[in-house]
Amino acid sequence: MSRKASGFRAWLLQRVSAIYLALYLLYLVYHFSFNPPADYASWHAWLAQPVTSIFMALFFSSLLLHAWIGVRDIIIDYIHPLAARLLTLTAVALLLVGCGFWVIRILVLVAL
Repeated sequence: MSRKASGFRAWLLQRVSAIYLALYLLYLVYHFSFNPPADYASWHAWLAQPVTSIFMALFFSSLLLHAWIGVRDIIIDYIHPLAARLLTLTAVALLLVGCGFWVIRILVLVAL
């Protein structure tokens, strides 16, 4: 993809992730409004289902991607010194990757 189209790719990824986030959040509100987990065991059983885990992993992947694109664009627009921009982008990337590993750990532990 050309350098010109890279902004379009980020725009498209952010819109697609926003749609998935909104739809999944609506599903969660609907699901927990009519079928709230009574205790930790029922919450664990619901999350341990393979389909639920997959959609939850997609949700957090979309959330982290959406956050990265938005924060990256803000940092690029408002932090002008190159060293400060790179340091801030690196810190945000490490934070988001850490959050991603944390979610993976939770989903793997709940499946065991």
